[in-house]
Amino acid sequence: METPGKPRIRSIEDFEYQGKTVLLRVDINSPIDPVSKKIVNDNRITMSLPTIEYLVRKGAKVAMIAHQGDTLDYQNLIPLAEHAEKLSQKLGMAVAYIDDVAGPAAQAVVKSLRPGQIVLLGNLRYLAEEISSFENVVKLKPEEMLHTFLVRHLAPLADYYVNDAFAAAHRSAPSMVAFQELLPSAAGFLFFNEISALTKVLEGPERPAVFVLGGLKISDAYGMMEQVLKRGTADRILACGVTGMVMLMAKGYKLGQAAEKFLKDRSLDVFLEQSKEFLRDYPDKFVLPLDLAYEQEGRRMEVGIEQLPVEAMFPDIGRRTIELFKQEIGRAGTIFVNGPAGVYENPLFAEGTRELWTAIAKAKGYSVVGGGDSVSATEKFVDPKQINYICTAGGAMVRFLSGDKLPLIAAMEKAYQRQ
Repeated sequence: METPGKPRIRSIEDFEYQGKTVLLRVDINSPIDPVSKKIVNDNRITMSLPTIEYLVRKGAKVAMIAHQGDTLDYQNLIPLAEHAEKLSQKLGMAVAYIDDVAGPAAQAVVKSLRPGQIVLLGNLRYLAEEISSFENVVKLKPEEMLHTFLVRHLAPLADYYVNDAFAAAHRSAPSMVAFQELLPSAAGFLFFNEISALTKVLEGPERPAVFVLGGLKISDAYGMMEQVLKRGTADRILACGVTGMVMLMAKGYKLGQAAEKFLKDRSLDVFLEQSKEFLRDYPDKFVLPLDLAYEQEGRRMEVGIEQLPVEAMFPDIGRRTIELFKQEIGRAGTIFVNGPAGVYENPLFAEGTRELWTAIAKAKGYSVVGGGDSVSATEKFVDPKQINYICTAGGAMVRFLSGDKLPLIAAMEKAYQRQ
């Protein structure tokens, strides 16, 4: 693995765009209400605005490409019409939309653009070559993607390619890594902001550096933990959510049949051995829950870990743990957050996440929050402006902090060398 430093990548400010057609890849993939199919959080759309505004101001003809949903979350695979509406509202100018990705209709619209005009093309994930299943099975190299439908039809229409989709930087899809093979390429403002904030956490954190790791999706987090522990990046890891439960089991605590079955049914028990190694090799780095919350007859109950096992699920940390974690956060020079403390959507189990997020917002240390649920919790419980940096990325963020060379960064660096 390579240590991510300052990558050699062209900035959006390196080129002149007057009258030129720019193919702009953004990540505006947003949480969708399962019933109404409407966007429930438009943070990524808002974060994309500075780059779009810059290109328009410089007289570019802007053709945007973006995705929404995937085969892995088919319920979110919808057209981008509402995204275009929200962009129009936020930019104060018309953003045209066509429900065609790269076919004849989309090509005609791109060709007809005038300087300062914008069109958002259809959902990239309607193309087989853009879905995760294709990426995982076919495994094309960027130079082999030049024959894909998307690249063949859009590359000839563009003078420049700009990528501002760091949240998808871990994806080796044609829209992310292939256009750099053919077009002068640059990164947008959000791209560099994300890199800068995460590099600050990884390479030069103010001490002590406290990592708050929770949530349900813990596979990427475990890879990240291994690297930040080896490098000495993290001084303390506050383990909550599923990570906290797995760590308690690794330390020898019996949670109870219900909770242990929950972990086993989701194959989360595979992290037990790695957790044991972490606790053995870095015993002073981890701060584990002292108590857990559960529901009994509609009421929130708490149990100390010394009283386990209990036949219940544990959707939140308990009050003793909250106070312990808040003390660690208050002392921190750097705070990195990925994953809520519990099932905060349920008012009965929102206390852990609400209390920790409030402590993070008030803390003097430099704070970075990333991942979809973490960002949603931020907007629910605190003023986002109280957080130093809110990262739009989830998987890309974690893999960057794991030391992985992300496909997008590799493609942009390759383009830099060629230009």
